Amino acid sequence: MAGVTDTVFRTFIRNQGGCGLLMTEFTSSHGITHSARARNQAKLMRYLYFTPGERPISAQLFGADPKVMADAARVCQDLGFDTVDINFGCPVKKVVRCNGGSGCLRDLPLMGELMKAVKSALTIPLTIKFRAGWNDKELVHVEVARMAEDIGVAAVALHPRTREQGYSGRADWTRIAEVKAAVKIPVIGNGDVITPQDAVRMVNETGCDAVMIGRAASSNPWIFRQIGEYAATGRFFEPSDQDRYDMMRTYYAMIAERGESDAIGKMKQFASYFTHGVRNGAKLRAEVYHSHDVAEIRTLVDRFFERELAGVAA
Repeated sequence: MAGVTDTVFRTFIRNQGGCGLLMTEFTSSHGITHSARARNQAKLMRYLYFTPGERPISAQLFGADPKVMADAARVCQDLGFDTVDINFGCPVKKVVRCNGGSGCLRDLPLMGELMKAVKSALTIPLTIKFRAGWNDKELVHVEVARMAEDIGVAAVALHPRTREQGYSGRADWTRIAEVKAAVKIPVIGNGDVITPQDAVRMVNETGCDAVMIGRAASSNPWIFRQIGEYAATGRFFEPSDQDRYDMMRTYYAMIAERGESDAIGKMKQFASYFTHGVRNGAKLRAEVYHSHDVAEIRTLVDRFFERELAGVAA
């Protein structure tokens, strides 16, 4: 979720209700320690800034040097994060090439060293997220979970695809069940949860203690609320086009208020996410894509939804 789950998006998600723990974009431990040493607060807070309204929130780190990871974790704790998470799951080549993310799955002793170093540096909880293994012939999910439990990690989150799969194919939830059966610490399931029904089914099929949502929240920020409603009543809120319009206006206003240099890029990015399922949404996405002005993008969204909602009403 790099480039997605910044402070504006997290605040937006929190305001929709239903989400338990929020997590930052995954952040380089080397970048954190370098910025801290240079006393470059602006660069340090680019990924680690959060507001009190986002709590509880976890700082998500990646890296392959135990000392650097421990130092970065201390910085995060000093900034006031509620937990720290190590990302052992990212399959992106430039991260894996540095032995970060899922690259660590090829070196379990290193994973152990990283967890021990970070755990010893913290007084707040440490969690990890990881994949099932490098490929289907090198599955290590149960071994990693047991190692984490022995080290004192507070909870583990498993995305049951392998690094080789990337985001293709199917997430094999039976691997989540295997981890749940192997350890006593909380197990969080992740992967292919698109609807509220998926989340409830994952819990029922695997016995996991919680469900982690990533990409699905980009196009459906109500999913956390929907999961809670569906689990409690068997029914859930389904947004109308008016709801999506209100959502986009609110989100764009939040981006504009922050005044960040990448505001236009963010608006284009989320126009693509938020208009899925909206009639003629492709037309709006094309218009926004060719715009280069914040005010113009907001006007395009207003005009589009005013036309569409008038057409529905007629």
